Amino acid sequence: MQSELNSWGRVVRCPRATTGLASLTGSAAGAMLPYGNGRSYGDSCHNDSGRLVPMRPGSAIRAFDPDTGLLTADAGVLLSEILTLVMPHGYFLEVTPGTAQVTLGGAIANDVHGKNHHRRGTFGRSVISFELFMSDDRRVTCSPDQNRQLFEATIGGMGLTGVIEAATIRLMKVPSANVRQTAFRFGSIDDYFDAIDAIDAKHEYSVAWIDQLARGANLGRGVLMAGDHAEDGGPAKPPAPPRLAIPFSPPVNLLNRLTLKAFNALYFGRAPKSAATAIVPWGSYFHPLDAIRDWNRLYGPGGLFQHQSVYPAETARETTIRLIECAQSRGAASFLTVLKRFGDVPSPGLLSFPRPGFTLTLDFANSGPATLKMLDALDEIVLSAGGALNPYKDQRMSAEMFETSFPNWRELEAIRDPALMSDFWRRTAMQLKPVEDAEAQAQAAKSA
Repeated sequence: MQSELNSWGRVVRCPRATTGLASLTGSAAGAMLPYGNGRSYGDSCHNDSGRLVPMRPGSAIRAFDPDTGLLTADAGVLLSEILTLVMPHGYFLEVTPGTAQVTLGGAIANDVHGKNHHRRGTFGRSVISFELFMSDDRRVTCSPDQNRQLFEATIGGMGLTGVIEAATIRLMKVPSANVRQTAFRFGSIDDYFDAIDAIDAKHEYSVAWIDQLARGANLGRGVLMAGDHAEDGGPAKPPAPPRLAIPFSPPVNLLNRLTLKAFNALYFGRAPKSAATAIVPWGSYFHPLDAIRDWNRLYGPGGLFQHQSVYPAETARETTIRLIECAQSRGAASFLTVLKRFGDVPSPGLLSFPRPGFTLTLDFANSGPATLKMLDALDEIVLSAGGALNPYKDQRMSAEMFETSFPNWRELEAIRDPALMSDFWRRTAMQLKPVEDAEAQAQAAKSA
C-alpha cells in the first residue's frame, strides 16, 4: 500500500509504502518505522527504502482518572484529543510543543519541549510508562522501575527502539487552560537578554518572537510573551478546527524577504511598548499556527528547512547575534524565528535534545544549494559555541554534526530494534558506524 506520508518540511514528497503493526514481527533489518502525524520537519519520520506503520488509525484514549490526573492512550492519539478530554476537568499537559497536532507516541519518541522547559523540562518527564512492541514479538512494559534502559532509550529515541503502542502520562492541574499573558516588545537582542532572567524566574512560560530581518541597533528586536495559567481564566474551549487553510502549494515562496519585512514591521509595531497583561485563549498562546491548516505550503514548491539549535547560556547573546547575522548576510528570511531558554531540569531520555542554555529556531524556504550552504554555516556557529542541533527538526545535518550533538548515540544504536530504521538514522548514525567498524577491524588485525 502506498500513501503520501510526508514530513512537515515537505522537501522530499513522494508516495511511501505502509504496512500494519503485525508485520513488524520477523521483519528484515531496517524494514519499518512507526509514523505518527508527520509533524517532524525532516526525515526522522521517513524510511523510504522500507515501510511506514501509520499509528493514527483506530487510536483512542483508554483511560483517564480526574482524581489523579493520570491518562492512558494509544500512541496515535493527538495531543489535541487529550486536551479536549482533560481541560473540562481542570487539567493540562505538563509540557506542550508548539502544535497540538502531534501524536502521543511522537511526543515521547522526540521528547518534545515547550515554553516552560525552564520549569518542567521535557515531555518525557510526564511519562509514567508505555507499552513497547518489538520485532521479536515481545510486548514490553517500560517505566523508571521496569526495563529502565529501554524506557530511557525510547524517550527521544525517534521510534527506533520498538513501536510504542500505548502510554500513561501525568497531567498538570491548572486553574484554567487559558493564559494570563504579559507581553512587551524589546528593541534589540541585548534588551531581551537583559530582561529574560527576571521574566523566567517569575513565569511558568516564556517565549520570544524575533524579527530576524532587523539590522543595526535593532538587530534581534522582538516580542516577549510570558504566561501563566490564569486563576480567573474561565472555562477553556476545546481545540477549534482551523479557521483558515492553505489548499495548495503556491508556485513560489510567499514567505520571502519582501513579505516578511512588511509582516515583521506590522507585528512588532502592534506589540505593546511596555508590559501589558491580558487573559488570552490557550490555543492562541501555545499553538497559534494550528489555526491555519497546512500553513507549511506557504513556503512554496521546495518546502522548508527548520534549523533549531541550543547553545550555552554563557555565550548565548553573542551566539544569537552571529546566527542572525549569518542568515542576513546570505539574504535568507526566516518567518518563524523563536528564542527561549532551556533550563537545567534533566530529561529521562537518552538522546533528548534540550540542555541548559538558549534555543533559537529559524525557518527557511528551500532555495536549493544556497540554502544548504547557509545552513552549514549556521551549523559551524553552533559547533563553535559548543551547541547542538535538534534531530527531529533536521533533514540535512552531517553525520559529524550529529555525533557532536549527541556523542552518546552509540548507546541508542546498541539497543535499537534491528527491524526499525529511519532515513535520518541511516543518513547520520549509520554513516558513522561503518567507520567505527572499520577502525575496530584494523585495531583487531594490528593486535593479531
